[in-house]
Amino acid sequence: MNVLIVEDEELAVRKLRKLVAEVDPTLIIQGVTSSIEDSVIWLQENPAPDLIFMDIELADGQSFEIFDQVEVKSRVIFTTSYDEYALQAFKVNSIDYLLKPIQKEDLQRSLKKLRDLTPASESVESLSAMQSLNIEKLLRELQVGNGMANKVHRKRFLVKQGQKLLSVEVGDILYFYTDERFSFFRTRTGQKFLVDYTLDELADSLDPAQFFRVNRGLILTHGAVEQIQPYFGNRLALTLKPAYDKESIVSREKVSDFKTWMGK
Repeated sequence: MNVLIVEDEELAVRKLRKLVAEVDPTLIIQGVTSSIEDSVIWLQENPAPDLIFMDIELADGQSFEIFDQVEVKSRVIFTTSYDEYALQAFKVNSIDYLLKPIQKEDLQRSLKKLRDLTPASESVESLSAMQSLNIEKLLRELQVGNGMANKVHRKRFLVKQGQKLLSVEVGDILYFYTDERFSFFRTRTGQKFLVDYTLDELADSLDPAQFFRVNRGLILTHGAVEQIQPYFGNRLALTLKPAYDKESIVSREKVSDFKTWMGK
């Protein structure tokens, strides 16, 4: 079975490749794309794969836009940490929707569901019924997950410092960011450390009262924000401490939530 991965975080690609190889070594990953534009071109120039693993939030927009620009004949499994896209995901040619960080058991169930799709079961009626069941199941899971007030959040990270291992408390971290598709964090003392997690995984494990994801490449604490200024497109520009050498822009759709979070 041939597979295309649509994902813009290199670490997430590596983890998914490893997970796919463990769950089903017969799957052949034909290609990896990291943007809407690249995905459209790849689908136009290559035979349709049997399956696409597709992250929803890409650097140049939401991957749903791919379906507006090219005919997608493949089955799709969406992979994302943003559960608000669940219903929209099933309006396209999706057989499942996996919330990050992806668990081995969840991937196994999704692939079994794909293999159970015989030609007879792929009628519009049966596919629609299957998607309805998936939506209902997903919403139940999300309702349970969103109600977990006692969710345990990450308290520390084990990182390398030269030849040593160092345990860093979350309270000593000011922000997480991506650079060349790797994830790092900066501490209150200005130290920089590499972490073996994607920002999607970090956002899911950190306390949302203490950390806010302002865009695809940056998660920060209140203490990291030194200055806030209006920015074109109804966005906000941030000055961080320790200094961050890239633009720190709060995406337009997150401005309202960011202001609320900063006021808490």
